[in-house]
Amino acid sequence: MHNWREWRKHQRAALTMRRELISEDEHRCWSMAITRSLEQGFPVLQKSLVGFYWPHRGEYNPRPAMDYIGERGATLALPEIENKHEALRFRKWWREAPMKIGVYDIPVPDNTDPVRVEAVIIPMIGFDQLGFRLGYGGGYFDRTLAAIEPKPLAIGVAFEILRLDSVHPQPHDIPMDFIVTEAGIYRVALTGLELIAIEECARENALK
Repeated sequence: MHNWREWRKHQRAALTMRRELISEDEHRCWSMAITRSLEQGFPVLQKSLVGFYWPHRGEYNPRPAMDYIGERGATLALPEIENKHEALRFRKWWREAPMKIGVYDIPVPDNTDPVRVEAVIIPMIGFDQLGFRLGYGGGYFDRTLAAIEPKPLAIGVAFEILRLDSVHPQPHDIPMDFIVTEAGIYRVALTGLELIAIEECARENALK
C-alpha cells in the first residue's frame, strides 16, 4: 500500500467513532468478559511489574483487572510521554498515587518512581488477523516494546468490532503476543490469531 499513513488515519477516525457508539450495556458486558480473561488467563501478571493505560474515548477500562492482579502481588505502572520521539517512561501507580494531567489530557503519575515493566496491557484502536495493532499514530508503544530488554509480554485489548483484515504493518510495527477481546484470548502465531481457552492460556502464562 503506497499511502498507508492516510489509510490508517481514516481507519483511526472510523474505528474510534465506532467504539464511541457502543451502548453502555454492550460496553459493560464486553468489558466484563475482557476483565475475566485478563484475571484468569494470565496468572504470571500477579507476580510481575505490569504497565497498563488510563482509558479514554470509549476504550476498555483495564483498572478493575489491574486492581485484581495488584491485590495479588503485581506492581502496577502507567506510561508517561517525556519526549514525543522516544519510548514511554513507566511510573509506579497505586490507587492513592498522586496524579497529574499529562499529554493528550490523560492522567499520569505525578513523579512516582520510574520502573521497567515486564508486561504491558496495550490499548488498540484496531487490530488485524496477524496480531498487529492500529494505535493512535505516535508509535509510542512500538518504540517502547523495541527498547526494553528483555521484551515485555505484550497483551493488546480491544472489542471485536474493531478487528480489521490487515493494518498493513510496516517494518517498525511490533505484533502483540496475545490479544484479548470479549470473544476470548487469542494467541498470536505466525499463521495468525488462534483463539485459545482461558485454561490453556493460564498454563502457558503460569506463575514462574
